[in-house]
Amino acid sequence: MTAEGHLIFALASTILAKKMELSPALAHGDWWHIVAGGLVTCLLPDIDHPRSFLGQRLKWISLPIARVFGHRGFTHSLLAIIAGIVLFTLKLDPGMLIPLDAFHGMIIGYLSHILADMLTPAGVPLLWPCRWRFRLPVLYPQKGNQLERVLCVAVLIFAVQHPQGAPLGTRMPIPDSVAALWSKVRGNF
Repeated sequence: MTAEGHLIFALASTILAKKMELSPALAHGDWWHIVAGGLVTCLLPDIDHPRSFLGQRLKWISLPIARVFGHRGFTHSLLAIIAGIVLFTLKLDPGMLIPLDAFHGMIIGYLSHILADMLTPAGVPLLWPCRWRFRLPVLYPQKGNQLERVLCVAVLIFAVQHPQGAPLGTRMPIPDSVAALWSKVRGNF
């Protein structure tokens, strides 16, 4: 997935997480903290690729990580997420340097990258160092990024339209006119 796709997908993910109130910090947090936190970390897993957006700018970090782990290795795993959370919570009080709502946004942003990469044929090794790849190949990078852009924008529109405080699986209200039309269509079969 491209940097553009990851940024749009992270924006959608942080908006949806805030609206679904996944944690008290997200439910009561500041929109600016949460969205900024998600956007700051959404490209971080690709630090393991020297030609990625971050890798090109931070080659001194990217090259050693790429040599040791390869692309879509450790940085694209649940172990990396756990290590990051432990690093912030054990060594530093996240509230001292980073507000808790922004910290939760950072976790959502990082997770959104991994979820988005699962939509490609290469998948991600969620259980690294185990080599199993988790994937739901919907996006094919060699065919351009139009489908990626459409999918990410559709997810963003869904997130913006999602009702505040509603879980993901609730039934959305259907207008009476749509229900009547559906009844007519079903009645013809």
